[in-house]
Formats: sequence, structure tokens, C-alpha cells
Amino acid sequence: MTDQTQPMLFDEQAAPVPEVLQLRPLAAGVARVLMPNRTQLELRASDLESLLPEGHRARLVWAWVERPDLSGMYAGIRVVEGGSGRTAIAPEILFALWLYATLDGVGSARAVARLTQEHDAYRWICGGVSVNYHTLSDFRSAHGEALDGLLTDSVAALLSVGAVTLKRSPRTAPACVPVLGRPRFATVRRSRRACKRRAPRSSTSSSRSRTTPAQPRGAGKAHANAQPGLKRP
Repeated sequence: MTDQTQPMLFDEQAAPVPEVLQLRPLAAGVARVLMPNRTQLELRASDLESLLPEGHRARLVWAWVERPDLSGMYAGIRVVEGGSGRTAIAPEILFALWLYATLDGVGSARAVARLTQEHDAYRWICGGVSVNYHTLSDFRSAHGEALDGLLTDSVAALLSVGAVTLKRSPRTAPACVPVLGRPRFATVRRSRRACKRRAPRSSTSSSRSRTTPAQPRGAGKAHANAQPGLKRP
């Protein structure tokens, strides 16, 4: 009985022993580093809700916009459910954009439209709805003085409770409240006193007025004349 040799996967030969490699010094050259590439496209899975933290001013503005009755603004929308025509933008979005822009001191429809593409707060208010400056301008033209009064009352109410603060415009010291002007869309300066005049006085200011006695007219001048060495300007 002869032994049958089975084929081997590898030939049973002694593998050559590799020679010891000697490390050679690298030639001096330019260092290889990773540089930023800001032109590379990236796809990030994120939602608008996560852009703003809790208590952000845009969230406060939207919560306030949902309170007043906007049925008058809805009355001008002709597109209805089940009918034909392009879907209209909700008045809450346009009102919130103008209110937030008023707090920022922005009074141009083109500037607000640009911020809806660049600023996270304005993007959050839009919620994915595309808004151009024609729509913003037409919204102001359609509602005019009613919207301007609603903006003034809203700013005054938010200021009275300390929910928001007005930002000063770099060109003008007082805040700029956008209003409808003739014969073109313009902006009119409104001071902080105009907004605070409609807001109710706080309890601290009222208590301070009760504790501080009112001085009669001319008391300050008489006190200055009674002291020696003081001259009237």
C-alpha cells in the first residue's frame, strides 16, 4: 500500500530570512501638514430648531406674535384651502420679521430679506419659508399705519417687562422703527421714550416717585443763590 502524497498549499521550502533593514535619515524637505479647505461642500444634518438656545430673543418675539388677533391680516389673503393659486406666507412670519428687525434697528425690506438668508435668528423665524423683499415691502404697504401701531405697542410691551432691549443703529443713536412714508417706503426715527411712554410704569419707579418729595418750582435756583461763591451761569 503506497502512501499518496496530498498537494500542499505552500511549498515546504524554507523562507529566506530578510536582511536587517537599516533606517536611513529622511531628506530635509517641506513639512506635510493639513491646511483648512473652506471651499469644500459639506452636508450636515441639522434642524432650525437647534440653531437658537432656549430663551433667545427670536423665541420671545415669536411667542408674542402668536398672542394678538391677526384676523385683519388674514382677511386680505384670497388663497384658500382646496383652491388654486400660490400659497401665501403666514402673516405671523412677516409680522415677526418686522418686529425682530425693529428691535435690531433695521428698517429696510432689502436688509431684512438679506438677514433671512444669513442670520440664524431670522432663518429660525422663517422656518424654511422663503421671504423676499417684495413680500416684506408689500406687507408693510398693505397694512400701513395699523402695522406700525402694532409694532410700537409690541415693542413697548416687551420693553416694559424687560423681555427685550433695543439695539442702537450704527448710523442713528435712537432705534429706527420702519413706517410707511410718502411717496416711497422710508424709515422714521423713534426714540426710546416713544416706546416706553406706552408701556406701564414699573413698581420700582412708582415707589421711588412716592418716596421722593416733589420740589417746588424755583427751589433749585433759590438754593444755589443761598450758597456763597456760586454764580448763576
